[in-house]
Amino acid sequence: MDHILDLDRYPLDKPGTNAWNDLVQRCREDMARGGMFNLEGFMRPEALERAMAEIEPVMDTLSFVHKRHHNCYFRDHVDGLSPDHPALQKVDTINHTVCWDQIPMSVPAWVYEWPQFAVFLAATLDKKNLFTMRDPLARMNIMKYGDGEALNWHFDRSEFTTTLLLQEPSGGGRSEYRSNLRTDDDPNYDGVAAALEGRDPDLKSFDMTAGTLNVFRGKNTLHRVTKCTGPQARYIAVFSYYERPAVTFSKEEQMGFYGRAA
Repeated sequence: MDHILDLDRYPLDKPGTNAWNDLVQRCREDMARGGMFNLEGFMRPEALERAMAEIEPVMDTLSFVHKRHHNCYFRDHVDGLSPDHPALQKVDTINHTVCWDQIPMSVPAWVYEWPQFAVFLAATLDKKNLFTMRDPLARMNIMKYGDGEALNWHFDRSEFTTTLLLQEPSGGGRSEYRSNLRTDDDPNYDGVAAALEGRDPDLKSFDMTAGTLNVFRGKNTLHRVTKCTGPQARYIAVFSYYERPAVTFSKEEQMGFYGRAA
């Protein structure tokens, strides 16, 4: 794995050592402070080149184009809100998706399956264990955002999201977010509306470089990736882990996300 990941800088292969413990502690502190951590240069440049060479032909020929006109909840109705409430304003998302079963022997797939990666993630998130999915479509996805395409405002369904940026876009593709905008007990609809309308002074943003690992708590954090511009698309790997083994999506969920069922 050392030829794929920079294990000198990020010693995921040495759990329990001082260097590993220091890295885990740093990630925990970043997560507590800002709701995420980033490891720049996590994947080596030569591994990124190989990954793109493996994935681009599949993306160009077999990817599923997913277009959505949605609110940030991905729901048609929200109890307690009128249809014209500003928290329910509609936005557009478009992306191209390649699923695990289309690239099972690719470089990102090796990272996803590497046991020490899940061990490290579990430690940074203070989880006893994390498991890869059984779902042959959803366990790992590669998302592409081309010129004029974006991942728009939303809350995540899962507690945390793990991504690895494989290629930066020519322009745009900036991540914007508002941490802890709601809680499980308080949906804070007026606060959501203020953020969507650009009236929230606590809105933050950041750029990622290719090779960066990002782990992000998005369930109660409103976030988006701005529209990409130019000829070079944004490619990002999305890794799905759960605290219980053998998780799969339903056939309906698979159809909704990927246009087909396993």
